[in-house]
Amino acid sequence: MTRHTPDFLRARSSNLSLRSVAMEQSSFLIPKPDDHVVGQMFQTLVQRRGWDKLPSDALRQMMAYPPSKKWTLVCQDLMTGTAGAANHTDNTAHAKDLKPEDFTKPYLEFMTENPTVFHAVDYFKENLVKSGYEELSSRNSWGGKLEPGGKYFTTRNGSSIIAFAVGKAYKPGDGLAMIAGHIDALTARLKPTSTKPNSHGYVQLGVAQYAGALNETWWDRDLSIGGRVIVRNPDSGKTTVKLVKLDWPIARIPTLAPHFGIGMTGHNNRETEMVPIIGLDNSDLNGASTTTTSEGPIGGHGSFTSTQPPKLVKLITKELSIDPSTILNWELELFDSQPATVGGMDKEFIFAGRIDDKLCSWAAFMALLHAKSDPAERGIKLVALFDDEEIGSLLRQGARGNFLPITIERAVESLTARASSSSDDTPAFGPGLLGQTYANSFLVSSDVTHAAHPNFPQTNLPGHSPRLNVGVALCVDASAHMTTDSVSMAILDRIADIAGCVNQRHMIRNDSRSGGTVGPMLSAAMGVKAADVGIPQLSMHSIRATTGSLDPGLGVKFYKGFLDHWEEVDREWRK
Repeated sequence: MTRHTPDFLRARSSNLSLRSVAMEQSSFLIPKPDDHVVGQMFQTLVQRRGWDKLPSDALRQMMAYPPSKKWTLVCQDLMTGTAGAANHTDNTAHAKDLKPEDFTKPYLEFMTENPTVFHAVDYFKENLVKSGYEELSSRNSWGGKLEPGGKYFTTRNGSSIIAFAVGKAYKPGDGLAMIAGHIDALTARLKPTSTKPNSHGYVQLGVAQYAGALNETWWDRDLSIGGRVIVRNPDSGKTTVKLVKLDWPIARIPTLAPHFGIGMTGHNNRETEMVPIIGLDNSDLNGASTTTTSEGPIGGHGSFTSTQPPKLVKLITKELSIDPSTILNWELELFDSQPATVGGMDKEFIFAGRIDDKLCSWAAFMALLHAKSDPAERGIKLVALFDDEEIGSLLRQGARGNFLPITIERAVESLTARASSSSDDTPAFGPGLLGQTYANSFLVSSDVTHAAHPNFPQTNLPGHSPRLNVGVALCVDASAHMTTDSVSMAILDRIADIAGCVNQRHMIRNDSRSGGTVGPMLSAAMGVKAADVGIPQLSMHSIRATTGSLDPGLGVKFYKGFLDHWEEVDREWRK
């Protein structure tokens, strides 16, 4: 019998890491073998799962995973008790039959294993490929590649992704059921030159805030580093992108003791007073015994690695099994390394970093994978997850860019060309057909929203402050920061009735300031009907936040209901 120690219970209930917890009914750890053995185990896994039959580009990308990621996948396969409804997609199930509790554990694992936007997109790509989706490169022609019943995805910048499934009975001009959200989160990114002069024996790291990061919630947190590294193979001359994350905390932003009379919750200088420490270097003390010694830059003068802390360069290259000379650049960021976990007396909470917004985005993505595939369906089911929402969505991978409209236009163009080849009645592709497509479509803008707060009731608006573990909230704003109106509310309430969901309401008080979402910009760009929907959370924009343990699954349930029943409900509105 397994001894249920406090450490075991914490690991079991919070699903700490698939690299650490290998068998749910065991308390022992699986030691990681050398990289060659991991490669052999991964090759066996690929063949047994049938992944060797994937498209050549997808298979090549999978086989190029670093050993650490291959080992994670092998451990996932070895684990028992983790293959719930969320891990085995059933495209015949009704939304009302989904059990929200089945999605809690997979969500915790996703949050712990994918701390950066690049890791999140890679996770979505991997799961899409396993579910039979085909990747479409924006560099290539899509002509002749799309067909009714097909499932596809495309990415931009490695930080935004759009996936869609075409109805088997699709005809040009049919609409889309769309869910759009964002996957970026507040963070601190390494500066182009992140090396800083040592200060009183401490090695420090130069970072810059992304959105509202480096606020007071970042003090004294266990921080690690992850992101993407740009690597050039000296033999082939090819440039590739490799993802990396360090699985232990290496950075911390220390507070000053209250004895000194300087407050830590005021307007501290983020450039000089919130600088992470990542090591010690006492080499300036002549003749003193030191725990570390000063190291010179790695790489020649003018090289990228010469501008980064030498030991950090060594850690990254060791993790990726590459030579420092092959690194051209990187985009690395700090993240809270504490695993996502359940909490509360009945484990009714989820405590995690980056909930805004890897909560609604994950739920929407899972809903697409679980969406029904009915032979009579004519529409396109689509989920678009964007980068840069927290800083205004103005970059090409943001929602203000053309990523979603151009993806839809290229998809409709390809599907129309295929239909034209077999029918003379197919309308010509052009503005008229696109206008018809958008008029027949609906967008759910999906972003986390504020839950009713127990300690600040003056911020709650009676009847408009959603609670945890109840259901999604339809978000309304009289000044049009949200897209929801009476029509879209009626539509989504009808969908909730069919799917067995409860829709809450959220609206801010007149003396409060509203946040924004991707909804208004996308709805305006395409002219589609839209509504804003959010999953409630506490502590928005904190480095660590709270939601309900059932809320990820409640989100999946509602979003699946929307994707499955939009056509049905839309017919009720047709004249």
